[in-house]
Amino acid sequence: MTLFLIRRTLGFLATLLGVSVVVFAVMNLLPGDPALVILGIDSTPDAQAALRSQLGLDAPLAERYWHWIAGLAHGDFGVSYAFGVPVSGLIAERLPLTISLALLGTALTLVTALGLGVLAAANHRRFGDWAVMLVSQLGIAVPAFWLSMLLVLLFAVKLRWLPPGGFPGWGEPLAALRSLILPAVSLALVQGAVLARVTRSSMLEVMRLDFARTARASGLSRSRIFVRHILPNALVPIVTIAGMQFANLVTGTIVIENVFYLPGLGRLIFQAISNRDLFTVQALVLMFAVIVVTANFAVDILYVLIDPRLKARLA
Repeated sequence: MTLFLIRRTLGFLATLLGVSVVVFAVMNLLPGDPALVILGIDSTPDAQAALRSQLGLDAPLAERYWHWIAGLAHGDFGVSYAFGVPVSGLIAERLPLTISLALLGTALTLVTALGLGVLAAANHRRFGDWAVMLVSQLGIAVPAFWLSMLLVLLFAVKLRWLPPGGFPGWGEPLAALRSLILPAVSLALVQGAVLARVTRSSMLEVMRLDFARTARASGLSRSRIFVRHILPNALVPIVTIAGMQFANLVTGTIVIENVFYLPGLGRLIFQAISNRDLFTVQALVLMFAVIVVTANFAVDILYVLIDPRLKARLA
């Protein structure tokens, strides 16, 4: 078990290093001159060269990468060209909103998907199963941004139950929560549709195993069989998809936050790309990549905790 954790941790760290190299290389090799964006097209070549020197953009690529990594180790992400403040401050200011939205979306995804998946498996080849499959297929087919606009038209414009966008700040907790409901539902419905189908398929596969038939023959109630025996043994593929979907939920906030005009990391990266704000884009792309890699690493560890066969193999 210890050797397994060491291997996974080393692989995790190597992946993070590789991701940082790719992110830095791609961002610095893209066409466009940050100095020209900041000073404007009417600026003189001397002024542009002076600004590149001030920002360190005239140094060799390897040297710039080393300085960037060294800064990241100390929490220094550089200074934003567009906002004129440290990038770390921008991230710290907007991160709570994005994480709150992702966690709320994840909670709604798990509740919806597990409930619908269990319902479909329990009613296999009956109306409940067909209804869940139809709804989940629609959820997979509908783009999140289009679903977001439909939800705004229905619940904000027509019914006026929820705000159409914006964020009042954490000083008003109830108003803040209301402003996150529609974005979280937009994220959860699309991701939950996929997880519901995976839950159904995994549970149906477990239901065909000998121990499940034995549990039914012993007279245990249907609900107890599902909760105590079938669902725990069907968790491995469910956890796999759920871990990937958490990463998708976080990265999906880039679109959703712009649709609902939420001041989170998703809107920040859109603004940074528009302004060719190199340091800010680098930091945010790396952060989203780290979230995806970390989610996959966490899933690998959870495999061992929920699957006794892996525990026995690693013992």
